[in-house]
Amino acid sequence: MNIHFDANHSQPIYLQIYQRFREAIAEGLLKPGDRVPSLRSLAAELNLARGTVETAYAMLLGEGYFLSRGQAGTVIAPFLSAHPIQHVLTGALPHAPSLPFHSQGTRPPPLSLGLPALDAFPRKLWSKLGCQILKSATAADMAYPSPLGLMPLRTALAAYLNVSRGIYCTPAQVIITDGYRGSLDLICRAFLSPGDQVWMEDPGYPAASALMRAAGGNIVAVPVDQAGMVVSSGIAKAPQARMAVVTPSHQSPLGVTLSLERRLALLEWAASQQAWIIEDDYDGEYRYTSRPLPALKSLDAQDRVIYCGTLSKVLSPALRLAYVVIPAAQVNHLEHICQIFQNGCPWLTQATVAAFFNQGHFSRHLKKMRSLYKQRRELLTQALTEVFGQEVRIELQAGGMHLVVRLNKDADDQYLVQHLNEAGLAVKALSDWTLEYPCGHGLVMSFTNVHSLIYARELAQRMRQVVMANG
Repeated sequence: MNIHFDANHSQPIYLQIYQRFREAIAEGLLKPGDRVPSLRSLAAELNLARGTVETAYAMLLGEGYFLSRGQAGTVIAPFLSAHPIQHVLTGALPHAPSLPFHSQGTRPPPLSLGLPALDAFPRKLWSKLGCQILKSATAADMAYPSPLGLMPLRTALAAYLNVSRGIYCTPAQVIITDGYRGSLDLICRAFLSPGDQVWMEDPGYPAASALMRAAGGNIVAVPVDQAGMVVSSGIAKAPQARMAVVTPSHQSPLGVTLSLERRLALLEWAASQQAWIIEDDYDGEYRYTSRPLPALKSLDAQDRVIYCGTLSKVLSPALRLAYVVIPAAQVNHLEHICQIFQNGCPWLTQATVAAFFNQGHFSRHLKKMRSLYKQRRELLTQALTEVFGQEVRIELQAGGMHLVVRLNKDADDQYLVQHLNEAGLAVKALSDWTLEYPCGHGLVMSFTNVHSLIYARELAQRMRQVVMANG
């Protein structure tokens, strides 16, 4: 296999190497079990820094295309022979950038889930961009917004998704909504009929299950283990389900990653049944042990995945902006649904976010947040370990914005959470996220607004006092 790359291409070299290996696997040039060149030899052959090749290999290992066998070297994953990979070509790479927020009312309680770092929002820059946009606004800008979303923002998101999440889509496939629940509501109106079976991860995001049930879906609980949703269980329980809702990059709430083998099995099932996969990529940008993994949608040769992203976790939930990437064949259908049910999101907010992207601020903000969240996760983990010692077990995963903390004694997490909430700590009970399959007791909490070790220790001490008094 010969690897060629273009040093003048807008796509980073490590992504070109990553893409060449995926193409070779898809085309059968590299077969399951084949050994791949060592980092050192490939870097020398291509006259590249070892770190460049190492980044590409880390992505391929993280997704499951490569399998490390220690001193025996690295090989193409043997299981791929059971799941032929259809290569999805990525188009020309457009320009990409970032986003903002503004909050009102009382400050959210400590450890609240779903919030980005409120102290790190770029307020001055956001204000400057907003003022510039208002000064240049036309009469047309001040009219009713499009129910599909502002085209400059849809274009910016399509460019970002291509580069950062491995998704090739046109701006016409991107629809702006007023949050993840708004995205799910739109999808249900377009594709779900009363009584249709819907696979839901168990444990999984309670609000998603509640919305699907309210929309008429017949919820089918599918267990989750260390490799993500157990696809074989879903097929056994409801092979003709209409939809599957998954969080493949960072499972909510356990934080595990859906393995490549199961991603391919899920895509195979959806294609054979003409079912839809709803990919909730709620915090896939935040990965601390390697680069963020490409989305499940990037493997979707049959166009069965509906990708859902949000700006709430990256910038601020106060923006009330999320987005859906729909299959190209469904654009007209969704446009019709939007014309009937969607009001459209505020023009000024969308225009400011689009400028944030197009001027390159978003990518810089995201890089800053990854570094900040890695540090804050370490702060809270250190404080909990110091205060609780061997009484807790913290399940650190590759990424995400929250921790799952297990108590090493028999304790009712729902009872403890009731008292923790009364003490002003916005902790959630892990058992509240289950449908049919118990996953044990634990405490789910965010670390994004834990700004110092002193503050982290204070929170941990308050938590232990409550646990000791009620455990």
